[in-house]
Amino acid sequence: MSEILAKQIATFIAGDIVLSDEPGRRMRYWREYFGVSQSEVATKMSTLPSVISDYESCRRKSPGSHFIKRFVEALITIDLEKGGRKINELASVVIGVSSAFRRAVLDMREFTKPITIGEFCSVIDAELHVGREFSDVHIYGYTVVDSMKLVLEVPSYEYLRLYGRSTQRAAIFTNVRYGRSPLVAIKAMMAISGLRPVLVVLHGIKEPDELGIEIAKRESIPLATTLLPLTDMIKKLRGV
Repeated sequence: MSEILAKQIATFIAGDIVLSDEPGRRMRYWREYFGVSQSEVATKMSTLPSVISDYESCRRKSPGSHFIKRFVEALITIDLEKGGRKINELASVVIGVSSAFRRAVLDMREFTKPITIGEFCSVIDAELHVGREFSDVHIYGYTVVDSMKLVLEVPSYEYLRLYGRSTQRAAIFTNVRYGRSPLVAIKAMMAISGLRPVLVVLHGIKEPDELGIEIAKRESIPLATTLLPLTDMIKKLRGV
């Protein structure tokens, strides 16, 4: 099983737990789906079975994203050690691309030769607001996505598909009002999967939102904006 597919499955499960009104009960659902005891998962997580029990019975407050990530990784690791039967069942669900994802992604391409962040920004007339020190880092592809459709329509477990065949890519968000929601979504995805784009571009605004800038700085994500018309931007990118 590829690392990307394993991360997609982990994100699928973690997203289901995080977005639930009762995350503890969804933790129990997934633990029982994998046929794993509280003791088994607790041992793998280096915690106590009572901690797992307290979360599943809602005696403790909702677990944070870091705990959920460790919980899901433990389930997947245990299943793989037993032959990966449940993981293989889930793979058929995760591999399919939803119509919502196809509507949200406006263009997606891998470069035949990598270009630097500085060169990429020059192609689309973008201004770097965060991460100028990363101008010489290479980009291997890009994804152009409608940010509103992504946040409102696409299931969170499909977000990893934005990376295509390489995580060394630019994520370009169109239909942006303030530039806050794309960075919040990326931060949430990073908490679950550990993956991040090498560059984030906000299309259609001149200045990013202050919260977006702060997230980009804290997570060391280069952040740029461009006012180039969408069709012109995609045309220039396809010419690279």
